Amino acid sequence: MWITPEEVLLANALWVSERANPFFILQRRKGHGKGGGITGLLVGTMDVVLDSSARVAPYRILHQTGDSQIFWSIACGSSRKEITGHWEWLETNLLQTLSIFDNDEDITTFVKGKVSGIIAEENKSKAAQEDEDSGKFREAEQKMRKLFGMPGEEKLVNYYSCSYWKGRVPRQGWVYLSVNHLCFYSFLLGKEVTLVVQWTEVTRLEKNATLVFPESVRVSTRHTEHYFSMFLNINDTFKLMEQLATIAMRQLLDNEGFAADRTLPKACKTLKNVSALKRDLDARAKNERYRALFRLTPDERLDGHTDCTLWTPFAKMHIVGQLFVSNNYICFCSREEDLCQLIIPLREVSIVEKADSSSVLPCPVSISTKNKMTFLFANLKDRDFLVQRISDFLQRTPDKLWSDGHPLALGGYSVSPSPSTTPLSSSLPTPTGAGGEPSQGRHYSPSLPTATQGLLRIYQKDDPEDHGPKATKEKMKEESWNIHFFEFGRGVCMYRTSKTRELVLNGIPESLRGELWLLFSGAQNEMATHPGYYAELVEQAMGRCTLATEEIERDLHRSMPEHHAFQNEMGIAALRRVLTAYACRNPGIGYCQAMNIVTSVLLLYCTEEEAFWLLVALCERMLPDYYNTRVVGALVDQGVFEELTRECLPLLYEHMQELGVISTISLSWFLTLFLSVMPFDSAVLLVDCFFYEGIKVIFQVALAVLHANMDTLLGCTDEGEAMTILGRYLDNVVNKQTVSPPIPHLHALLTSGDEPPPEIDVFQLIKSSYDKFGSLRADVIEQMRFKQRLKVIQSLEDTAKRSVVRAIMTDSAFSIEELEELYVLFKAKHIMSCYWGASCTAAERHDPSLPYLEQYRIDLEQFCQLFGALGTWLCGTHTVTLAARHFRLLDSNKDGLINFKEFVTGLSGMYHGDMTEKLKLLYKLHLPPALCPEEAESALEAAQFFTDDDSPQGEEMKEAGEASGSGDAEEKKEVKDYKYYLRMWAKEKEPKIETIKDLPRMNQEQFIELCKTLYNMFSEDPLEQELYHAIATVASLLLRIGEVGKKFTNNGAKKPTDTTYTQAPTLAAELPQPEKEASNGESSSGQSLVCKALAEAQLETPPQQTSDEEVKDDTSVSSYSMVSTGSLQCEDIADDTVLIGCAGDQQRRGSTLDGDWSITFEQVLASMLTEPPLVDYFEKKGDIQARMATCKMQRGVERQVSSSSDHELAQLST
Repeated sequence: MWITPEEVLLANALWVSERANPFFILQRRKGHGKGGGITGLLVGTMDVVLDSSARVAPYRILHQTGDSQIFWSIACGSSRKEITGHWEWLETNLLQTLSIFDNDEDITTFVKGKVSGIIAEENKSKAAQEDEDSGKFREAEQKMRKLFGMPGEEKLVNYYSCSYWKGRVPRQGWVYLSVNHLCFYSFLLGKEVTLVVQWTEVTRLEKNATLVFPESVRVSTRHTEHYFSMFLNINDTFKLMEQLATIAMRQLLDNEGFAADRTLPKACKTLKNVSALKRDLDARAKNERYRALFRLTPDERLDGHTDCTLWTPFAKMHIVGQLFVSNNYICFCSREEDLCQLIIPLREVSIVEKADSSSVLPCPVSISTKNKMTFLFANLKDRDFLVQRISDFLQRTPDKLWSDGHPLALGGYSVSPSPSTTPLSSSLPTPTGAGGEPSQGRHYSPSLPTATQGLLRIYQKDDPEDHGPKATKEKMKEESWNIHFFEFGRGVCMYRTSKTRELVLNGIPESLRGELWLLFSGAQNEMATHPGYYAELVEQAMGRCTLATEEIERDLHRSMPEHHAFQNEMGIAALRRVLTAYACRNPGIGYCQAMNIVTSVLLLYCTEEEAFWLLVALCERMLPDYYNTRVVGALVDQGVFEELTRECLPLLYEHMQELGVISTISLSWFLTLFLSVMPFDSAVLLVDCFFYEGIKVIFQVALAVLHANMDTLLGCTDEGEAMTILGRYLDNVVNKQTVSPPIPHLHALLTSGDEPPPEIDVFQLIKSSYDKFGSLRADVIEQMRFKQRLKVIQSLEDTAKRSVVRAIMTDSAFSIEELEELYVLFKAKHIMSCYWGASCTAAERHDPSLPYLEQYRIDLEQFCQLFGALGTWLCGTHTVTLAARHFRLLDSNKDGLINFKEFVTGLSGMYHGDMTEKLKLLYKLHLPPALCPEEAESALEAAQFFTDDDSPQGEEMKEAGEASGSGDAEEKKEVKDYKYYLRMWAKEKEPKIETIKDLPRMNQEQFIELCKTLYNMFSEDPLEQELYHAIATVASLLLRIGEVGKKFTNNGAKKPTDTTYTQAPTLAAELPQPEKEASNGESSSGQSLVCKALAEAQLETPPQQTSDEEVKDDTSVSSYSMVSTGSLQCEDIADDTVLIGCAGDQQRRGSTLDGDWSITFEQVLASMLTEPPLVDYFEKKGDIQARMATCKMQRGVERQVSSSSDHELAQLST
């Protein structure tokens, strides 16, 4: 490749000059190519260890002028072919031009300008991403693809110098981190080590420091562990590894390939050794932290952040922190945790202005909102740029989402509807029937009161006002929150401080619960920016019947059945609408058990639309991957909880692990946020804390529950006893401050014993959890989640593999081990399509609702690759054609994809069938649908041949004639028809077992294709000559059989055929062809002789009575002359089809003889059985283990090379 000219002082140090002219020198690095000796070994080692340009390219071209001692490097190459191309271009295009110049400086300037121009032209044709990468990084990416055999689609993210521990010996080299692979390469003193690990195979990734491996990174797969150490910056490397492994796990979970962010702003300057992908991943990591910190939507993108101070009027002081600006929000977070947090949506901003600067308040910016709040930021480094960026984002913000006087913008919550927040029911169009009247099937009636307020408020509005101590306590809570709103603001722009958390821990009043849940979860922002979205989803979802809606209907009446709000159709209908709307929004999740319990609680305090957006926040942000078909998120947090238990309660952890209790109890705790295992009034307080603090509260409370029962649990002897203790403890966690009427807890009623256990105050439990385990941090939990996610997803993949094998092993002759290895190879092909391109997206191939064995699917191209690697019928260049036919045969639903079960079915026929089964498969591969019309033009005619009209039309007409005689006959006919259709229906339901009698007949062109396949199939067999002899005999015999059968068919059917018209053009078209070949000197070819003989056998009149031995002798002579000249090639057979068939399309279509010629599978089988070489070939068993081992060895190979010359050869061969 051409490189930007760089000055070289020592041109001959460690380099050997191979070509030279007055202006250029082509050099080869010592240690590459022939010879090298000890110098080559040392140079090769140095190139790997040191970060030099020679590490990438072993060849280079230098520019020199006259007696100057300064050289300029203008090109480099990884192979001799590449560098020679550059050298020849220079000699052809520049040498003559340079000889005209008189001044050496002018020559150098011209060469440098020319090379720079070439590079600029190359960059114009490349993608924008390539433009951003430095030349040195592109060289490293090129070397990675060359060393490890990666395609151009595989993108390098970064590369680092490190040591790879092979045993106890460190190998210094370079680790290459690409989007889908971790690769390592080392070449030290003739010893070469190459390692390739797919990120999807990583089961554990951790950074540790031991005496054996000082500050190292351990990468574990299912079968081995790899250690890397001696990084210059191990933290950055490990973070990047974590990101790439997380992307791979997401790929396994959702089958979503990595897509580079094309909207990422370009860097101000090209960063050395930093790729555009690395910048992309760094930006993603910052965005994720930003969104998690402020509970923002997934599409929010951080534009930048800066240090500043915020004036807090409630504390009368400036708080130091960071200001974040994104496309829809301005956020602030104090440096000291929980001191102050602020979120300002740009839709609420009315004025942004630069305030007067002073020594006390340098560089201030004032931001005013529509609800009359003003925020003052100071100590900004680049105030002008910040104000300009905020102004740019404000111009893009639509101003019609909320009006200035809207109650929700002012107070953050609205009980009564206003014009801008029309109730969902009234905003929906009324479906009408055909006659224009309202449809009877309306699902969302305007009369439903659930459209405007929470269910709890509806059921309590008629209750007499309570003036007891509990009600007084509730009023005091409300007053405390009102005072807080007055001091800190209300709504989305509220200052969130430690005071806010104290109020939340003391319990949110029921009248404010829905409002504050929306605020703290971030759901209010999402609802504000998507007006009318829920209404549209309800209209789309209602009336549909899907798997999700069936599951929802089944669980509706199990959702808090003890609460009176869900003991009637009003609550059930509201719950149905919210759940089906979410299933319509997110089909990937659809519906999962436990969603009904959480949603029913949300509906008690919120309107339907608010409950929907809270459910969105829960499922997609606050509890990621919890509510999917495999509850991955809950299993991950279960693993985190076990790890926290081991750290915080080590004695109890060991005992609980012996009993196996933790994994049993914790899943329901996390999935339902304790709502299913604790009295409602108590659990809802935990939900308050959860919406404010996040998942850490659930971990804290779970640890506090175990700690409170530690002594009792340590005395347990079995799992049931431990679960009973914990269940009764949670049943008796009470909320003594609730004003709602007591709701019976079904679990408590079922598990209560004779002696009631002591009650536990929920406020004391929450306080205890903060006192003992309040040091938990969200970032620590995320780090633990990453470790557990690798383990959980890989464990689920192993479970899926075992399920697939169990489901398919009874229908396959492969062993369990073979099926497991086949599944791994099949899934690897599917995953490869996610990141190396395919004809359709991976999401279309993956349907989580299907059984495991049907989830992963591959297309034709990937099947052809697997067929070529694992199939037993390899036909040289004809293999792809045969694989395509096999694919079409297996693709029963014609969607262009096959699943694992279909794949194994196809392989099983080739490996484990007897001769009849294998021949049946081969026979079907040459009939429609396997044989497409492009391969056989007469497929349409053959289809008419193959379809036998079995419809009992004559019988029905006869029955109809008889039935017209009398009414009694008609009645009997109706009974007979009813029973007849019942029998037919039962017969259709019975599994049809295909026999050889069911196979359709094969016409002439299809038979020719079968012969072509057989000739190609035998080309690499040790018994090649005998097999050719046998197949020539069989082909001649079958052609004669087809001719005889054709005559019988014509005579039996008494079809009027003009043989004079049809046979003459056929003979005229076909017979001159061999003569033409003979005139070209090709008549001696064995193939031509055989094909001529076959053509004569096909077209001659019905043969006279001859013995079988004479026929065999004739074919033996012709086949012997054919095999003596060499094996058949696919191209030769293709030419032969002209001899056997017709010369042109018109003759082909006009020939009724060709259309009448056909044979059956029984005739093919009987003919094959007469030839022992063919019988032995098809009875031979294949060894799939060896083929699978070869497939697996293509990646992840470690090899050692003894000399530098071998090393160079290996490089050139890759």
